[in-house]
Amino acid sequence: MKDFGIAGYSGSGKTTLIERVLPLLIARGLRVAVIKHTHHDFDIDRPGKDSWRAREAGGAAVLLASDHRTALLTEHRNTPPELSALLDQLPPCDLVLVEGYKRCAIPKLEVHRAETGKPWLFPDDPSILAAASDVDPPQPIPRIDLNALSQLTDFIVDHAHSHPTA
Repeated sequence: MKDFGIAGYSGSGKTTLIERVLPLLIARGLRVAVIKHTHHDFDIDRPGKDSWRAREAGGAAVLLASDHRTALLTEHRNTPPELSALLDQLPPCDLVLVEGYKRCAIPKLEVHRAETGKPWLFPDDPSILAAASDVDPPQPIPRIDLNALSQLTDFIVDHAHSHPTA
């Protein structure tokens, strides 16, 4: 399994970039997973449902399963998991796109849009190998146009790094 990060500030287009390159990666015969980090608390469960009741009663994890999908709800109780632990939980795949986790030392592409008014990440992060942007970076780093989907896909495949599976 290989992993590759997509980093950038909120509103820069990270999810949109992933959404646009995923079909191209899949067309190459790759099985791709996505890990998305959020700074917001979230819950995909609904109050009153059996799974919610089990977690509320103190269950460390609840696995929901249907004929179409599964979801593992794990309570971390203020102990966030490391990215490597999350990678180890994924089913077999060829590539994992990691959105967020901008502080993790995995190879990354910075997504930057001028309209956000946010600073560039790459000067302070040696894991960022290139920028997908609508403007030229202020310092030398390879830049790929946000709409150059084939080039972005090639870059991701060529620079993903192997993650040892458990």
